[in-house]
Amino acid sequence: MATLTDRSIQIAIKHVAKSRKQQLLADGEGRGTGRLVLILKPMPSRVTAEWMAQQWRDGRRVKSKIGSYPAMPLSDARDIFKRDFASVIMQGRSIKTATDARPGTVGDLFDAYVEHLKSNEQSSWVAIEKSLKSVEKILGRNRLARDITADDVLGVLRPIYARGKRAMADHVRSYIRSAYSWAIKSEHDYRTTSPRRFKVVANPAAGIPTEPKIVGTRWLGEDEFVRLYRWLECPDTPVHPPYTRAVRALMLTGQRVEEIARLHIDQWDAAERIIDWSKTKNGKPHAIPVPELAADLIASIRPNEYGWFFPSAMDPTRPVSANTLYSFMWRQRQRDVIPSVTNRDLRRTWKTLAGKAGLPKEIRDRIQNHAFQDVSSKSYDRWSYMPEKRAGMEKWNAFVECLLAKPGVSIAA
Repeated sequence: MATLTDRSIQIAIKHVAKSRKQQLLADGEGRGTGRLVLILKPMPSRVTAEWMAQQWRDGRRVKSKIGSYPAMPLSDARDIFKRDFASVIMQGRSIKTATDARPGTVGDLFDAYVEHLKSNEQSSWVAIEKSLKSVEKILGRNRLARDITADDVLGVLRPIYARGKRAMADHVRSYIRSAYSWAIKSEHDYRTTSPRRFKVVANPAAGIPTEPKIVGTRWLGEDEFVRLYRWLECPDTPVHPPYTRAVRALMLTGQRVEEIARLHIDQWDAAERIIDWSKTKNGKPHAIPVPELAADLIASIRPNEYGWFFPSAMDPTRPVSANTLYSFMWRQRQRDVIPSVTNRDLRRTWKTLAGKAGLPKEIRDRIQNHAFQDVSSKSYDRWSYMPEKRAGMEKWNAFVECLLAKPGVSIAA
């Protein structure tokens, strides 16, 4: 069989258009094993031309589509056939198992990693995608992912660090490291088939040290707790109401910022006064009975048309982000109208004050969904602890009501 040329293809297309009969053009020799073919089919108004990898197995002809002519020229079809199918045919394997053999680029890797986070319902994917989009502009989106070195990653991190953004530099390092770690594992995961091979043998961010972690110690005393709560009830400046409500919900429940910020109508059981998250930061489902003050607060809120209790002021289709709540609180701190506190400090405050209210540490840990690492908790204990949580929240509610009823605590104190 002669080697195909563009001229012979054009002649064949005209012949099929006239005869109205399908025709198969083979590129070179290869009968009995496999080869590149072009299948021409007459249609009512045109002739279609599809590149196929063809293989003979057990006396039967097997095909796998490569592309369409002339969108994919002859030279490209030959290159793809040689790259992705020739070795598979030589090994006696089915061409149906062949995949794109090109090593993935930086852009491919980051896109696939973000898609992995999305499919696993990780709420962090939005921030990670935004960060990695900036990183790939520096590294080069079309560079092979396997060619990125530690020096390349340092070239991304050093300017961020030099601007004084130490936490941001550490986060970016973490995102790059996690993306590459996922890429390495995905290629060796026998349970799945990767859409693209990255052929990464080492993680370029693995050896880069992390920023030393500073463990927070700040928590609000009783008077500070009341001062902040009263300001949130009646702020002295125009603010987006969902923001003040979200922070009050944080103070009353002790939950993670992201979980309260993303509270959806589907997660709220008004009859039982329970918030139920199907998935949380530690990957486990979590449900809490809320104190009466929080239940009344949530009941007073009408979720928007998208079901969010605390929608973003800029985009009501999305809930407010943790970063937005952080910025909101920071602005009030700068104005000195609230105590110096972050949203994460509020979780620590709840843990501390709830202990003062008389809640045992185990119940406080369960209400805040802290992981238990003992074998009994991890592998055997499946009790929900809902009655114990409810009793704890009732005790906490009584404690907070007593705080708010104290005289002499001024907003401007």
